[in-house]
Amino acid sequence: MTVGEQDGPGRRQVLKACAGIGAGAAALAACERAPARDTGPPRAEAERDRPGTRDWRLRSQGPPDAVAGYTDRVSVTPGEEVGLHVSTTAPAFRVSAFRVGWYGGTQARRVWSSPRIPGRVQPAARLLPDTRTMLTDWQRTMSVDTTGWPEGAYLLRLDADNGHQRYVPLIVRSTRTAGRTVLMHAPATWQAYNRWGGYSLYAGESGAYADRSLAVSFDRPYDDSGAEKFLVYERAAVVLAERLGIPLAYTTGTDVDRDPTILTGASAIICLGHDEYWTPRQREHVTRARDAGTNIAVLGANTCFRRVRLEPGDTAADRTVVCYKTAYRTDPSYPAHPAMVTTDFRQAPGADPESSLTGVLYEGYPVDAPYVVHAADHWLHEGTGVRQGEGFDHLVGVEYDRVTPSEPTPAALEITAHSPLVCTGRRSHSDSAYYTVPGGAGVFATGTMRWVEALMAGTPDAGRDHGMDARTAAFVTRTTENLLHAFAAGPAARHRPAPRPNAHQVYTI
Repeated sequence: MTVGEQDGPGRRQVLKACAGIGAGAAALAACERAPARDTGPPRAEAERDRPGTRDWRLRSQGPPDAVAGYTDRVSVTPGEEVGLHVSTTAPAFRVSAFRVGWYGGTQARRVWSSPRIPGRVQPAARLLPDTRTMLTDWQRTMSVDTTGWPEGAYLLRLDADNGHQRYVPLIVRSTRTAGRTVLMHAPATWQAYNRWGGYSLYAGESGAYADRSLAVSFDRPYDDSGAEKFLVYERAAVVLAERLGIPLAYTTGTDVDRDPTILTGASAIICLGHDEYWTPRQREHVTRARDAGTNIAVLGANTCFRRVRLEPGDTAADRTVVCYKTAYRTDPSYPAHPAMVTTDFRQAPGADPESSLTGVLYEGYPVDAPYVVHAADHWLHEGTGVRQGEGFDHLVGVEYDRVTPSEPTPAALEITAHSPLVCTGRRSHSDSAYYTVPGGAGVFATGTMRWVEALMAGTPDAGRDHGMDARTAAFVTRTTENLLHAFAAGPAARHRPAPRPNAHQVYTI
């Protein structure tokens, strides 16, 4: 599949108030018994070890208008207030704030609950015709005070009196990241795929690409459960990282765009399972952190593929994600500001392929293929017992990246997995790759979007496991543990074996 084809039709449409998970029940029990390697500060350890609850999941979504909501800020710092805008057909509802983490395997802790709040049906959404942007003018239902909430990734669950529920995601972000591993959440990508109201950056109400939004607004709920992209591509990595006990920080791509200092001194930045939409400033700030010695792990594919712009909404700054894609000639930035034109990073004007940062280049969709180990003796695979050429069914998908030597690619790059595949009739490969830079940072990219999903394969929490089994989950889990422990220890080039450059050898065989 060519890059140009992927956008066609049919594409992925508070009042104040285990590591071993993927390996099945036996491994989960072992994880709860085994002492974790805990290098985190005492407060982080205390939070991880607090009792959690399994009652964080949705039991009934009901029809789309049963209950839905959104926050007026993508993230807040601990102690800040955030407005919650809710519409429901029920006479009343309650809100519970669940912090996602290890918590003895329960995966969440209820941090706060509201009293019963009167419900109301808010006005219908409106469409901005110039950019086909769907947004609401809902009144603020309540103000949520986050005093006492630890930094982290949260699911606000709306429980309506009619028995139906929805999530509203919220990141309580860190104010400093020095010496910590930063989990960088991807709300711009969540919003790009959000179909609520009938419009996303992929399709309009008719389902056609030609009628898609050119800009999407955070002033509306997310579709489906209210937090689908977080649940599928991010939650399992949060649970694993917290179980390990390494010092963690939380932020979002929109925060990294806004604050050039937020990554200063960070040990590592973790890009999660699907982090496609970046601003040029976000990329600049992440690249600057890498060059200063901050490691980067890309636990997905299609990362840093789209160039976007954040613009104000009606109520606040950074409430609109702009991406004209193939209609870039109608972008107001064209042609005067080529580096800001919202098309793919690799496309003119201002072409700057993502591979110079990630080491790999996005190539295609859809695909389903085994993940094939190429460097079994790499430090990433310590303790996995894998052999050269060993495969893990279904781990490559649904999108994939590969090393492309003809594009900007770090010279000292080592391919650690080289997985044959067929995508829309064309033979190719997906690659995992590792490289280092003179400042000492290591960068690793998995080359597959299913990496985070695989962490919970074979368990009741797997959701869409795509046929991946507990063996695959155990391999991905141990490899990710090795990666996170190594990157948390500082610039990887200083304490892990250097890459053994092999890209040209692999692609001339």
